[in-house]
Amino acid sequence: MREYRGSIALYEESRRHMAGGVSSNVRYASVPVPLFFACGEGARLIDVDGNVHIDYVLGNGPAILGHAPPEVIKAVADSLADGQVFAAQHRRESALAKRLCGLLPGAELVRFCTSGTEAAMMALRIARAFTGRRKIVKFEGHYHGWTDQTYISVRPTGNEAGPANAPVPVAESPGTAPGSLDDVIVRGWNDLQGLEALFAKEGAEIAGVIMEPVMVNGGAILAQAGYLQGVADLCRRHGALFICDEVITGFRAGLTGAQGRFGFTADLSIYAKAVAAGFPLAMVTGRRDVMEILQTRGVMHGGTYNGNVQSMAAALAALDLLERDGGAVYAAMEKRGERLMRELQALGKRHGLPILAQGLPTIFQTFITTDPPPRNFREAAATDRDRAMALSRALQDEGVRVNQRCSWFLSAAHDDATIDETLAAADRAMARVVAG
Repeated sequence: MREYRGSIALYEESRRHMAGGVSSNVRYASVPVPLFFACGEGARLIDVDGNVHIDYVLGNGPAILGHAPPEVIKAVADSLADGQVFAAQHRRESALAKRLCGLLPGAELVRFCTSGTEAAMMALRIARAFTGRRKIVKFEGHYHGWTDQTYISVRPTGNEAGPANAPVPVAESPGTAPGSLDDVIVRGWNDLQGLEALFAKEGAEIAGVIMEPVMVNGGAILAQAGYLQGVADLCRRHGALFICDEVITGFRAGLTGAQGRFGFTADLSIYAKAVAAGFPLAMVTGRRDVMEILQTRGVMHGGTYNGNVQSMAAALAALDLLERDGGAVYAAMEKRGERLMRELQALGKRHGLPILAQGLPTIFQTFITTDPPPRNFREAAATDRDRAMALSRALQDEGVRVNQRCSWFLSAAHDDATIDETLAAADRAMARVVAG
């Protein structure tokens, strides 16, 4: 059994000076306490107790090239002598914007910020200003940041969520302004007919529809055939904006994100995480006529650290690597991810543990269920979460780090030998879960 004495001691110390001992509530989920890490390299993290973890959390997705990728670190190191923040423009920022507009579907203009939460706030403000409407449609299980206007119905319980065909908006945090719920309409995902019925009734009030193109935060659930394009078409018929939250799928589902992979184009898109390979960077891209209102109508967006030198340098270097040899890194990640998904399910079958691996090869989730693959949040919530959490704890003790939902992010650093080692550890972890 692994020892975590160093993490336990540091956590107790940090609680004296930091609220809750952490800088994000999400980090409470580690066991036995929020773990403290000393360093990371490639596909591995080393904690302060010297335990080595094959890391499939990857900072919740950003480290697509692994931890401390040398080319990116060098580019950032080389940029340090140029300064950090100017409260003005610089060449790296302009170069990155031009490159992204030539790469991403529907990206006619781009505006940078530092986090996915900020980008979602910006996109919603743009949508309301452009359309002159108030209401935003979001979906159960989709996460768009932790602000009052977005942290709604992310993981509602059955009792408070209301009927499946007309969910009740649920504030997920104490302190949420009650009025935040008034302009949010919640629906179940992967139900185009239900959305069509909503637009028929309230379309004149809807400014935009925001969604993850793959419901990563609610179970790495793929959209059903025709759903994403159907939503795009529906929004355009009714004068609303389709806002695609590619914070996770952008640069992870492929160089052109989920939109390029699945063949649809949103009016506004949000990117973050993998775009700078672990450095803080987010952005909103979209149609020129929509994005221009940041200037022409004075729609406010600001931020001291937007476009900072180091994040721009990191993103340019990361794109060099991701685009190299026609995006060969993606083919390698896809092949290894497909193998990992397939063999985790096979191991589960051998142990009598009904493992379902669902999602994309570069980001998937393992469920424990005998039901068909979930299509929305409520079906995902009905799977065996207790044993899934037990599996995540057993994996950690065997040297494999996933989050408590058993989400798996792959990086370019997860080579074949690392996948072999992961599967051997998963074999031992599943045996422990079955043995109780």
